[in-house]
Amino acid sequence: MLIIDCHCHAGQGDGLTGPWDTDAPLEPYLAWADEAGIQRTVLFAAFHSDYAVANRQVARLVRRQPERFYGFAFVHAQRDRGRIRQLVTEAVQQYGFCGIKCHRFDARISREICDVARAFRLPVLYDVVGEIAVVELLGEQYPDVNFIIPHLGSFSDDWRAQAGLIDHLVRFPNIYTDTSGVRRFDILRRAVDRAGAHKFLFGSDGPWLHPGVELAKIRALHLSPAETRQVVAQNLLGLLAQVRPAPPAAVLRRVAVPAAELAQEWRDPWLVRP
Repeated sequence: MLIIDCHCHAGQGDGLTGPWDTDAPLEPYLAWADEAGIQRTVLFAAFHSDYAVANRQVARLVRRQPERFYGFAFVHAQRDRGRIRQLVTEAVQQYGFCGIKCHRFDARISREICDVARAFRLPVLYDVVGEIAVVELLGEQYPDVNFIIPHLGSFSDDWRAQAGLIDHLVRFPNIYTDTSGVRRFDILRRAVDRAGAHKFLFGSDGPWLHPGVELAKIRALHLSPAETRQVVAQNLLGLLAQVRPAPPAAVLRRVAVPAAELAQEWRDPWLVRP
């Protein structure tokens, strides 16, 4: 059975605050993946102050083993404002990448990212860091863009976010999730029962989490063979099959670039005090 890990970081960051922005070495991960029977892996960069540099690091890894790795382009909605199209075009057409990765720890997702994803028909793996309300906006505003919300909405075991994401998985055909780092197995079980195996992708959040341990959760769900194949490979392959490496110029011209920096604090105009 083909098994694809849809969530693994690789390469060096240029920070020093933690493993996530310091180094994501692949050697131990690959040994663990081989032991677990994982044949392919989606790679994206560690956190970095310049994702053009970080994406090139990942591209070198993908180029060495194209039969083993897929690449996703990491982008920063705020710092890369105005050059998302350029970064993604380079990643898709020169590196052969097939998805976009962004993280709310960097900045909240923007229309610019979503418009570029729409143009190339790329899946977007967006870590909402527990802020699941935005998923409703993504589902409604961009029904033709596929979004993967990792960790069932929260790596930090926020059960309210994880339970709340289930409704979005059920409601929106274009909203998916991955299983990486989900430790509340009861919520994972409930989510699969309600939303269906076709909305889940196996992921590990390697190289820091052991892919074999993460894969054991999928086996513990006791899915049917057909459902297991969906989760560990077919759902991801279905998303990647939609990628369009050369969008029409007219579609690319419709990318909305914010005129100014976006406010990163959460603000509801109806709740702001005078």
